[in-house]
Amino acid sequence: MGVKVCVTKDYDAMSRTAAYIVAETLRYNPCSVFCMPTGGTPKGMYEDLSKMCGCGALDFSDATIFHLDNYYGLTAGHPQSYCTYMKEHFLKHANVKRGNVCMIDSGMQDMEDYCKSIDDRIYRAGGFDLCVLGIGTDGHIAFNMPGSPFDSRTRMVELSEQTIRDNSRFFDWKTEDVPRRAITVGTATIMESRRVMLLANGERKADAVAAALEGPVTEQVPASVLQKHEDALFVIDKAAASRLSSDFC
Repeated sequence: MGVKVCVTKDYDAMSRTAAYIVAETLRYNPCSVFCMPTGGTPKGMYEDLSKMCGCGALDFSDATIFHLDNYYGLTAGHPQSYCTYMKEHFLKHANVKRGNVCMIDSGMQDMEDYCKSIDDRIYRAGGFDLCVLGIGTDGHIAFNMPGSPFDSRTRMVELSEQTIRDNSRFFDWKTEDVPRRAITVGTATIMESRRVMLLANGERKADAVAAALEGPVTEQVPASVLQKHEDALFVIDKAAASRLSSDFC
């Protein structure tokens, strides 16, 4: 199947489309294994999924949810922790069983063994049926920064200066408050997902989207590896698609 691109008219339409794809994945297989993102882009998708759960249209009770990434050094209850994000925007609205949720705990002492344990749990779950991603302005996916090896697994990483600047908007624009390190699911694990869906909205993501879809496959643009995936879908709004050729638009 390869890479497909769905261009929507705006952010709301992008969010609805993404929520529909997650919902259809779950309905096709109630025991689906998801890897889910955080950040500004997927908030609308989670709002739509929460509404579906609230009216009984979706049942996540047999599904498994894996956390895509998390800052290192923030407590689980910190307002900007991705554990907090997932609980507030999705988990408290969906009937996912606690034992079926794998949140990345950034407070573990032995991170190397902990990261291996996450990979082991992903393996035991059978891998991801659907991995949902955002994309950074530098082309990163999850917290796999430019230069991340394509064969990488779950690990601790150093965040790029670009990512720190971009994410400072969640910390009152104080770059000094943004963690410098994070734990992330690796590129190789993402590529083993049976399906990948990448979301992007806004003109500020347009260059990264174009590089990911139309540029060379290079570790300097981590999202470009999705060109090699057998079933990758980019769901992007018109602004994010504005640098693409007419072949995609």
